[in-house]
Amino acid sequence: MKDGIYKIAAGTPHISLGDPKANATEITRVIDNAEKLGASVLVLPELCTTGYTCGDLFLLDSLISGSEEAVDTVCSHTENKDMLVVLGAPIAFRGKLYSCAVHIFRGRVIGAVAKSHIPNYSEFYESRMFTAWEGGNERMENYDCPIGAKLIFKQVGGDLTVASEVCEDLWAPDSPSVGHALGGALLICNTSASNETIAKADYRRALVAMQSAKLCCAYAYADAGAGESTTDTVYAGHNIVAANGGVLAEGKLFCDELVVADIDIKHLAHDRRRLTSFGACKSEGYETVPFALGLRETKFTEKPSSNPFVPAVRSELDRRSEDILRIQAAGLIGRMTNCRIKKCVVGVSGGLDSTLALLVACRAADALGLSRKSVIAVTMPCFGTTARTKSNAEKTSELLGTDFHIVNIGESVRQHLRDIGHDGVTADVTYENAQARERTQVLFDIANAVGGIVVGTGDLSELALGWCTYNGDHMSSYAVNASVPKTLVRHLVAYEAERLPELRAVLLDVLDTPISPELLPTDSTKVVQPTEEIVGPYELHDFYLYHLIRWGSTKSKIRRLALAAWGDKYPAETIDKWLTVFLRRFYVSAFKRSCMPDGAKVGSVSLSPRGDWRMPSDCNVIE
Repeated sequence: MKDGIYKIAAGTPHISLGDPKANATEITRVIDNAEKLGASVLVLPELCTTGYTCGDLFLLDSLISGSEEAVDTVCSHTENKDMLVVLGAPIAFRGKLYSCAVHIFRGRVIGAVAKSHIPNYSEFYESRMFTAWEGGNERMENYDCPIGAKLIFKQVGGDLTVASEVCEDLWAPDSPSVGHALGGALLICNTSASNETIAKADYRRALVAMQSAKLCCAYAYADAGAGESTTDTVYAGHNIVAANGGVLAEGKLFCDELVVADIDIKHLAHDRRRLTSFGACKSEGYETVPFALGLRETKFTEKPSSNPFVPAVRSELDRRSEDILRIQAAGLIGRMTNCRIKKCVVGVSGGLDSTLALLVACRAADALGLSRKSVIAVTMPCFGTTARTKSNAEKTSELLGTDFHIVNIGESVRQHLRDIGHDGVTADVTYENAQARERTQVLFDIANAVGGIVVGTGDLSELALGWCTYNGDHMSSYAVNASVPKTLVRHLVAYEAERLPELRAVLLDVLDTPISPELLPTDSTKVVQPTEEIVGPYELHDFYLYHLIRWGSTKSKIRRLALAAWGDKYPAETIDKWLTVFLRRFYVSAFKRSCMPDGAKVGSVSLSPRGDWRMPSDCNVIE
């Protein structure tokens, strides 16, 4: 639970229909298994103390009293367990019977959430036995705790806030979980008994995922399974844990699996603060029930994604790559169309970023019905340019059919350095930046000459680190890569290499070339300025960037996540070193982002001062 990370479980006990004593034994077994997995919350199915399909047996006093004894047994079993258990049980209250999600913590019932929507259609006939809860919360004297539909269970001294709904409540148009979330619940539990029919699992999965997305919450769904009557229906134990629209854990049908997932509650709280439309909605009448989980560090069930910007599944990566390239091209198309411009100029170095920008520019030209010659690719070799990158820039441009120019800027830079009193030999920051600014001048002047615009090549990672020359490669007319991180740039170029067989060889060589600004003198064969040796590995920086901007995480939490995700590759001291570098560079480079060129947002993280990220240019480093 340290850093707001909780392990949430959903399980299905193998029930014995109408035998609460046997069911209590099975429920305690599932509780013990969840405890071994480190779960802080365990959700179990609807009416699992008795079985959902008891029918008119629910009218028998013996079954209801047996269920009460089963609840007592479970309470006794959890007395020394640091876990909130949410299970389904029938509760007789003031002359009526309710299907409830009973919340048990450290040996006692702390609250019961009654079902609000009673299905009475198709195979369901619940209104024969059960009553829908209406009105406000009341008090159960036998358990000395509240019962109702508006209860929020809040961890004392922690981040976790829990609420529950029961089966049909999720499927109803006015799901109680909407009010629960607006009332502050970050985890919604569902004790369910949803029978299985063709394609229903797909619908159920989508429903759970969408509810978690719409409500910026985690959703734990526990489904009835083996042991339920098969007279007319079959139950498959379809257990699901989702958060923010994504399914994090899911049990196989007819296996009654105990599933568990790590839920970052702070992430969910962060999104709710960020989304002003969420805060504008209100929900009233909720009663808060405290419970005191012990504070401990949750061990990860699965390692955090080491490349959060890059989908792990190849098919999803390909689909997203195409979507991003289309967004980039659409942004450039819009700029050229709105400005009545028919030509664009791209500075190509033979590196990843400029190659991607050139590919995007060609897509835009094609979509506009323009000749590829309307894309003017310009390579500008100077002191640090290698033969390999120069050759790749030329090959890529020619294979794409663009108008290609070589402008050697060596003499221009030497003259400029002489003009300002520089010896032209000392390879200092002036020596480097003079080259970057000369290249930008050449590109803008060519664009003026042909009536075009300059397409920027810098990426999101470079903007985050300030790894660009102010008023040099920092500047363009439209920056197509501005919200694409370096780790994703690599995959976009690889995607195009697969899609365009005629460019495959040269694009693969671009991918294999060490990243470098190529500003220091070289014999034209050796890279003498490898970027990642200077500023650190981009895969680490992109990881830091994602967790800082997308989730607002602290330095200590980012470090913990990085150790879990990258600890097999990088030692702790390396992770610490580059995390410190990242944060320092991110804050001191804000002034470069304050006046960055326009560029289309393509993902969940953007640093545009006009869009997602506004910060003062002179802020202290916040850890």
